[in-house]
Amino acid sequence: MCGGFTCSKNALIALNILYVMIGFLLIGVGVYARAASVVTNLPIVGGILACGVILICISMLGLAGAVKHHQVMLFFYMIILFMLFLIQFSIASSCLAVNAEQQQQFAEQGWKTVPKNLREQVQEKFLCCGFNATTTTSNNNNNVNIVNTNEPSCDIVNKQCCVDSQDPLCHCGPCGPLLEDKIDYAFKLCGGLGIFFSFTEVLAVFLARRYRNQHDPCYLPARAVFPHNYQY
Repeated sequence: MCGGFTCSKNALIALNILYVMIGFLLIGVGVYARAASVVTNLPIVGGILACGVILICISMLGLAGAVKHHQVMLFFYMIILFMLFLIQFSIASSCLAVNAEQQQQFAEQGWKTVPKNLREQVQEKFLCCGFNATTTTSNNNNNVNIVNTNEPSCDIVNKQCCVDSQDPLCHCGPCGPLLEDKIDYAFKLCGGLGIFFSFTEVLAVFLARRYRNQHDPCYLPARAVFPHNYQY
């Protein structure tokens, strides 16, 4: 019946195979993003690859424990997975609870820490300059915005934005408002996926605990060589 030894074993194996597939998917996404120059920031790619490798290692531990019905492996599998659940659930809940103002603050802090070439790519793609009105830069002396020397030059994007304008003060708008919807979508997506996978981890912990305490019907208990009623 479902809920018995065989059902718990098969369910735990299937769940860990799913985790392995997700881990390889993360590694594939990271490798493709680096090879295709979709993401040029190495820490981001490294983080994606690290998540994939860690997930595969935990899944392999769970698979080995499920196949062998190994008590020690299943115990450490439950402990590691439960700790991962606590961390992931906390981060996912924080992502969903962040409001628009806090999202902009986090995004601006990230904008200041990313490499200059990555900011240039964002400015060229969205035809914007700087993150907000106080960080917009240009070498044009007639620009009314405050100049920040830490920002990449906006001369190229300003020429594209103002190609049909006769205004000498014409310049591109800041990138913050243009990225607002994408930032909100990213936070909601990360939070939703984190909540979903955190509950699958709770399911895996429950299955591992149940399976660990169940008796293997194929295992024959040890018997005495001589029966109890043997007359010496």
